[in-house]
Amino acid sequence: MEITNKLFTQDGYKLSHYVQYPSGTTIIYSYLESRGGKFDSTIFFGLQYYLKKYLEGQFITQKDIGDADAFSKIYFGADYFNRDGWQYILDKHNGRLPIRIKAVKEGTLVATKNALMTIENTDEKCFWLTNMLETLLMKIWYKITVCTNSFYCKRLIKKYLDETHDNSDSLPFK
Repeated sequence: MEITNKLFTQDGYKLSHYVQYPSGTTIIYSYLESRGGKFDSTIFFGLQYYLKKYLEGQFITQKDIGDADAFSKIYFGADYFNRDGWQYILDKHNGRLPIRIKAVKEGTLVATKNALMTIENTDEKCFWLTNMLETLLMKIWYKITVCTNSFYCKRLIKKYLDETHDNSDSLPFK
């Protein structure tokens, strides 16, 4: 089933985070990194799909806001939805997200413990939006993991082909 209300692509509890920031907060700058693990580097991959599918163009409509508001009241049993914040984005930005995302080029091998991507709000009234989008953006981690594992598998296969064959022409097949 395709989710048409993009506010439902987030973890439900994130709908209430906007009230938890200190008074006077205006800019939130967050990043994605690989902290380490089996490999000392990570292949960055998968962001463009999510940018085009979910974040490009108009993110919310008036109906989306109403539906998310009603859902939140049921989900929390209280009125924690940031209706004013989302209405502001719809009215001021035509439903487009006032954020800036910077990332390394997809397919780049990046040493662990380095930023792969950053995100920040570009409208001070929407500081809460940066981390609201975390759930959606973290979906790229699966793609990064598969790509990184594939890269290292291919590297290992090539090593043994080089040691045991006169060429590695069959590498793309293997």
